[in-house]
Amino acid sequence: MANDPAGPWRYGQQKVGWEFFGSELKRHREAAGLTQQELGRRVICSGSYIGQFETGTRKPQLDVAQRIDAELKSDGFFARMCKRLIDSSPFADYFAEAAYLQGLAACIREYAPTFVPGVLQTAAYARAVFLGGFPFAPEEKIQSWVDARLERARILEHPTRPLLWVILDECVIRRRTGGGLVMGEQLMHLVALVRKRRVGVQVLPFEAGAPALGGALSLMAFDDAPPVAYTEGPKVGNLMDDPALVSESECAYALARASALSLEASVSLIQSVAEEYMDEREA
Repeated sequence: MANDPAGPWRYGQQKVGWEFFGSELKRHREAAGLTQQELGRRVICSGSYIGQFETGTRKPQLDVAQRIDAELKSDGFFARMCKRLIDSSPFADYFAEAAYLQGLAACIREYAPTFVPGVLQTAAYARAVFLGGFPFAPEEKIQSWVDARLERARILEHPTRPLLWVILDECVIRRRTGGGLVMGEQLMHLVALVRKRRVGVQVLPFEAGAPALGGALSLMAFDDAPPVAYTEGPKVGNLMDDPALVSESECAYALARASALSLEASVSLIQSVAEEYMDEREA
């Protein structure tokens, strides 16, 4: 992934920083005469995880970095760098690693039960989402969150990567987040992305009944690392890489997609609802 055609700008210095962390880890490990498997056993993780740390496809947690320092006698270097990179992330702690992995993924599949996924949000819609959750936050804080969210959308500047497919619960397009003008703009933004064939969007209609998925889900696949699943609730996120759990999540996503409207019918519905919002503004 170091030769990612989208370039090293993805998520700014975060990606570059973790790649440097990985290259230094590999250099120190080889200087100590340890294989990835041997170091993994000593720091209580798998050898494949060490390999993913070294290629920058995964980020170690701080306690793992501390154990690496102890084994490689690196005088706290990896723990200090890990903490600095974590602290410099513009995202909430529970989402920071998922955001990083989105910037590396070859394919992302998402199910959104409440809001348009962050990577597809317009500035006005993102602002409305943050104001809904944090109505008393200072304006500069709200703006910093909006800026960070818009930064995530830069992954769509590459013409083909990642492949992004999203299932929206119908309540996402019906909920008046920010009002009619904001919703109309947001929904037409989705339509434009689909028509440019940059993303795929399907709507899970109310009439489909109870969804197979109970909350937000993101499935990420990579060229040279195992897939992961990320689920999220209020102020909490869970990144899963256990093959059984990822497989269960993929099956649930497939069921939701089977119940959703086709791409063409979904775009037609989204545009129709957007036009209803626009008509309200003109009335």
